[in-house]
Amino acid sequence: MTLKELEIGKSAVINNVGGEGALRQHFLDMGMIPGAEVTVVKLAPMGDPMELQIHGYELTLRLAEAAQIEIEEIKERSQKHKRIESVKDSAHPGLGEEGKYHSKEDENPLPDGTMLTYALVGNQNCGKTTLFNQLTGSNQHVGNFPGVTVDRKSGSIKGYPNTEVTDLPGIYSMSPYSSEEIVSRNFVLDEKPKAIINILDATNIERNLYLTMQLLEMDIPMVVALNMMDEVIGNQGAIDVNGMEALLGVPVVPISAAKNEGVNELIKHAIHIAKYQEHPLRQDFCDKTDHDGSVHRCIHAVIHLIEDHAEAANIPVRFAATKAIEGDPLILEKLKLDQNETEMLEHIVQQMETEREVDRCAAIADMRFDFIERLCEQTVIKPKESKERIRSEKIDRILTGKYTAIPCFIGIMVLVFYLTFNVIGAWLQGILELGINKISALVDAALTAGHVNNAIHSLVIDGIFTGVGSVLSFLPIIVTLFFFLSLMEDSGYIARVAFVMDKLLRKIGLSGRSIVPMLIGFGCTVPAVMATRTLTSERDRKMTILLTPFMSCTAKLPIYSFFVSVFFPGKGGFIMAGLYLLGIVVGILIALLYNGTLFKGEPVPFVMELPNYRLPGAKNVMQLLWEKAKDFLQRAFTVILLATIVVWFLQSFNVHLNLVNDSADSMLAIIAGWLVPLFKPLGMGDWRICTALISGFMAKESVVSTLGVLFGGSISTVLSSATAASILVFSLLYTPCVAAIASVKRELGSRWAVGVVIWQCVIAWVAAWIVHVIGMVI
Repeated sequence: MTLKELEIGKSAVINNVGGEGALRQHFLDMGMIPGAEVTVVKLAPMGDPMELQIHGYELTLRLAEAAQIEIEEIKERSQKHKRIESVKDSAHPGLGEEGKYHSKEDENPLPDGTMLTYALVGNQNCGKTTLFNQLTGSNQHVGNFPGVTVDRKSGSIKGYPNTEVTDLPGIYSMSPYSSEEIVSRNFVLDEKPKAIINILDATNIERNLYLTMQLLEMDIPMVVALNMMDEVIGNQGAIDVNGMEALLGVPVVPISAAKNEGVNELIKHAIHIAKYQEHPLRQDFCDKTDHDGSVHRCIHAVIHLIEDHAEAANIPVRFAATKAIEGDPLILEKLKLDQNETEMLEHIVQQMETEREVDRCAAIADMRFDFIERLCEQTVIKPKESKERIRSEKIDRILTGKYTAIPCFIGIMVLVFYLTFNVIGAWLQGILELGINKISALVDAALTAGHVNNAIHSLVIDGIFTGVGSVLSFLPIIVTLFFFLSLMEDSGYIARVAFVMDKLLRKIGLSGRSIVPMLIGFGCTVPAVMATRTLTSERDRKMTILLTPFMSCTAKLPIYSFFVSVFFPGKGGFIMAGLYLLGIVVGILIALLYNGTLFKGEPVPFVMELPNYRLPGAKNVMQLLWEKAKDFLQRAFTVILLATIVVWFLQSFNVHLNLVNDSADSMLAIIAGWLVPLFKPLGMGDWRICTALISGFMAKESVVSTLGVLFGGSISTVLSSATAASILVFSLLYTPCVAAIASVKRELGSRWAVGVVIWQCVIAWVAAWIVHVIGMVI
């Protein structure tokens, strides 16, 4: 029987894990090992993927992957998971007392002034970025879905200038499965930080400790931060911190990063272990309590075999040995074993497999989980079912229910757009517009009264106020949309959207996880492209990056709002929704094209943990809004201001640098005139429209400012509604801005970036031509 056949609510014990390569290793690292007990919680609304419960946490995977896991159904789960009844109330060891472990003779302090570098490492969604913000005072974005940290971020610990903490992407193990996990592992292996701060989710300690055990094998000074201890205590649980320290051989500090509790003690321990280079006291977890001792003998035989190679490659020998046994290609390549040694390694491993009666990867994973189980039995008072878990289950009955999930998702997105464009955002926009118009009128009057030069007067009023001012008025709409996206992200809902939408996205060749960058794309294409690093497949990553620009970013909102208010008054919501829907439909059609040509093949397996719902932190939401507002304002007063001044200059002067009375005689008219024949079939055969679209390549918001400068208030008398519709569709689909193209270049290279510019312009031209033809007929 396979896991795919197990009914909802039923339990089973895993007999064998099929598959091969990195995916199978990932299953094992997540706890899907022979002997583990599993319960099916539910299926996604479309019947695939499934959510199951294993080792005390929820995991999702597709039915195709579940079919590779052989099980035996059981009536009820029998594993006792014994835990201690009480914790001794004893003082936590101070600095250098991590036990009795390190004598003064062992201390070898680093010279004063040495830069103390730290790797902040932990599972996805365990609070790394929140802790990073507390340690450094940085304002990194914090979210509640796996993979918010998509790049390395660094900062110094507050009050300690000679320190640098690097916040790494979340990983489940040191067997890299995705590009973000490779970033984290390579940093620890290659950058050689002076110490590691390993953050654990204390509410899910069994899974989190799996990574801890691998980090201990790296033999780098380490402190363990037990995060979310407030939730453990709030649910009547407890952890014997001193006992855990003794078993792990490194300092363990209970904290609540969100509430800034215990962080100061963590900092003191982190500084101490790095300064005095206090290495972990225990790295050998394969003592002879493992079944028949076969894993213990295997690991130590391999250590002796590869010791000199590990030293030459500058890889910790214990870590290298376990990875060599697992057949990790990255480590084996660095070890450079000769043929005799490779054959000897294979013989040792085969002997262990024969004795242990499971394969090498499963044996190593089982050894680690066996130790974790014994550690928890001695140090953890298991909390009662958490309030967060109970609350999440109740909410999920509706938001991931079979018949309610998709209607809820559509309803939530429609509500978000309605409140943004018709209620909150629109109201705030009106207030800001009123203020800008008042200031503009006052400045205009002052310049007139002061008899300021006509060119300067025109620059300030027609250039800066008309251009930048018109863009600034859209700030409230952009901030409002990001506010709602932030709430969805922080609450944990976006992870559910990925779970719900996986089967649908798989039909166009994508994974459910692609929904996250695509939703972010409705805010801004730049972070959306970066967010694709959380995707485990290069194929999925490239395809998602190329599709993300079809999701209409907030920078295009000023264009939509401007044309809707001028040409389609009273139909704002309908036109906006239509544009967003058109972008999605075109994206789907292009995805089907990609799936059958450039990116043939199946999307990668969907293995993902669903976090509990959490109330979004006001501080986190305000941080995100401030960052987005600041970014918008910086662009408004840099790129857009510069573009506005350049456009004003080109349209105000001729080639002899004389002021012109008619913009048609200007330099800009000559430049844009070259493009007029290309845009004439779209109804956009006016050089001023071509100019605005060119400026939109620098920043989409500047399209409106350029049109304002060139047309003044006469645009409604010059253009028809059919042309306005054509401009809207072209603006929706043509090349993303320079910043977005730069991010595509960074991720995929120059050829892909240039290809995106040309390809999107071609698609936009065709779509705008179709709309213009239909518009003329109507």
